[in-house]
Amino acid sequence: MTIDERLERLTERHEALAQSIELLTHDIREMRAAAAERDAKEAERDAKYNERFSRILGIVETQTGNIEKQAANIDKLAALARDHEHRIGRQENR
Repeated sequence: MTIDERLERLTERHEALAQSIELLTHDIREMRAAAAERDAKEAERDAKYNERFSRILGIVETQTGNIEKQAANIDKLAALARDHEHRIGRQENR
């Protein structure tokens, strides 16, 4: 093999490697762009989920407060009913 043939072969290998690097660089850029787009979509989705979760927590807290108030009112009604039964019982015993 002559020096010219070796140089030709090296030149072909160099060109093939350069093309491979260009293709890899292009693929990496596409992958980075796709990852950035995916990250943006995930961030938007997470923001929506956080907003919904906050609203649900607010509703739950409100309902918990309402349930506690209703439980207190039921306890008061039960106390009134007991007092009323005691009064009726005292009047019947007279």
